[in-house]
Amino acid sequence: MYVAVKGGEAAIEKAHRLLADRRRGDRSVPALSLEQIAGQLSLAVDRVMAEGSLYDPELAAMAVRQSRGDMIEAIFLIRAYRTTLPRFGATRPVETATMRIERRVSATYKDIPGGQLLGPTFDYTHRLIDPAMAGDHPVERGARREVAGDAAYPRVTDILNGEGLVEPDIASDAEPGDLTRDPTGFPAGRDLRLQALARGDEGFLLSLGYSTQRGYGRTHPFVGEVRIGLVDLEIDLPELGFAVNIGAIRVTECQMVSQFKGGGEDGPRFTRGYGLVFGQSERKAMSMSLVDRALRADEFDENRAAPAQDEEFVLSHCDNVEATGFVEHLKLPHYVDFQAELDLLRMLRREHAADKTAGTDRQEAAE
Repeated sequence: MYVAVKGGEAAIEKAHRLLADRRRGDRSVPALSLEQIAGQLSLAVDRVMAEGSLYDPELAAMAVRQSRGDMIEAIFLIRAYRTTLPRFGATRPVETATMRIERRVSATYKDIPGGQLLGPTFDYTHRLIDPAMAGDHPVERGARREVAGDAAYPRVTDILNGEGLVEPDIASDAEPGDLTRDPTGFPAGRDLRLQALARGDEGFLLSLGYSTQRGYGRTHPFVGEVRIGLVDLEIDLPELGFAVNIGAIRVTECQMVSQFKGGGEDGPRFTRGYGLVFGQSERKAMSMSLVDRALRADEFDENRAAPAQDEEFVLSHCDNVEATGFVEHLKLPHYVDFQAELDLLRMLRREHAADKTAGTDRQEAAE
């Protein structure tokens, strides 16, 4: 506990009680349940899971309620809880090609194998406040969330790759790094960059992605595909000798098709940016894929001139938990530091006044 002056603990305890009171709100209104938060504020819960780097809707709903809706505070709570959990294994890489689709759109082709599937989206809403939202029981419209089942939805990038028009998606057998266990060094591999971006702040990545579209980075992007759905998690059990399905999680994947590069034997091809995040979070996945492509500047012999292309700048500032701690610590007591600065400034001003007086005296003596 940060206690700077005598009596600080009592004040902090009272602040905690006041926070709990404000969190509860009007006692005549029923308290929010975790089921309500997870079910009706699901996009907020998805963001907390993604940037908290822990897939658990119930815990994320608890964090949203505890933080009074402050997303970054909720993410901080989840991240802190995550550090207490043991790690007992790792799943196989998820197969997003076999995702059980809820939404799947492409901006590159109108007619794609499997078709466009709009799913739950704000894209075509009028952005007008619906008066029905004012009631306790808003009017239900449309169907509940459905999964498209076993229909085939080949990736758009696989279609392009079949004609050699896009750089191939090369799998690596190398063990990926883990930024939660080891400090990030520079230059960082793409595996670590994608990990950092996946749990980076949505707003920060959105701004960087937007900057690449406005000329601060070498991208001319098209959304090859955005898909949202369920992917299975499998873990290898040595005692059984085969992989076991341990459940499914909802993810959003974005493949961004960017300007073409290359020559030689392969000829010019489109390049890629990639984004994959927990839950339904396509704005984050799209922003991530834009920044991923910008950070690959060295791979394509591009000059790193824009902020989104600066690996150290991006990875050092995209984490909102670290950024929040560093910014918000400024409001905690810094009395001793400030008094030291104040004493130094007063001394400098006295010296400045003395020098000014001495200069005036010398000028008068000369005259």
